[in-house]
Amino acid sequence: MATFEGLSEEQIKIIEKSRRRVVDSIGNNMDLYGVTTSIGHLYGMMYFHDGAVTLDEMGEEMGLSKTSISTGMRTLVDLKMISKIWGKGSRKDLYEVEEDWHQNFVDYFSIKWRKSMEVNMSSLNKSMAELRKMRDQDPDNEKLAELIEYDMTKMAHALRYYRWLDRFIDALESGDIFNWVPKEEE
Repeated sequence: MATFEGLSEEQIKIIEKSRRRVVDSIGNNMDLYGVTTSIGHLYGMMYFHDGAVTLDEMGEEMGLSKTSISTGMRTLVDLKMISKIWGKGSRKDLYEVEEDWHQNFVDYFSIKWRKSMEVNMSSLNKSMAELRKMRDQDPDNEKLAELIEYDMTKMAHALRYYRWLDRFIDALESGDIFNWVPKEEE
C-alpha cells in the first residue's frame, strides 16, 4: 500500500475505510468474471498497492495462507488481471495489477464469448446438417419437412446472432469498440 507518512490517524482511517469499501465492492462483483469474492478482494487489495507484491506480502496483508494467495494469483494471471513480473534482486515471484479495466473486460469476455460462440455454432451447424440429411432421405414426408423447417428457422436465427457476436468480439479485440463507445479521458 502507498505510504501514509505525514497523515493524521483520522486521515488514515478515512482512506483505509474508503479503500475497504472499494475492495469489498470489487470482491462482490468478481462473480461476473467467474471468480470468488476472496480472489476479487485480492485483486482489489493489489489495485491499491503501490508497486509489485509477493505472495508472502499479500498473504500477510490479507491474513490468508500462501497456498490460497498462490491459487488466487494464478487465477488472476490466467484472467490477465495481474502479471507476474521480474524484480531485480528478488528471488520471489512479483505480481502487479493490470490497471486497464477496459482491457481486462476485453480479454476476459472475448475469450469466454468466443469459446461459447464457437461451441454453439458448431452444435447448430451439425444439427442443421443432420436435419437436412433426414429431410433429403424422406422428401415426401410433409409433417417431417414442416418440423425440420420450423427447427431450421430457429437455428438459422441463432446462427445470425452468433455471427453478430463474432463481429462484436472482433470489435472488442481490435479496439474498434472504443470508436463507438469511447473510453472517458482522464
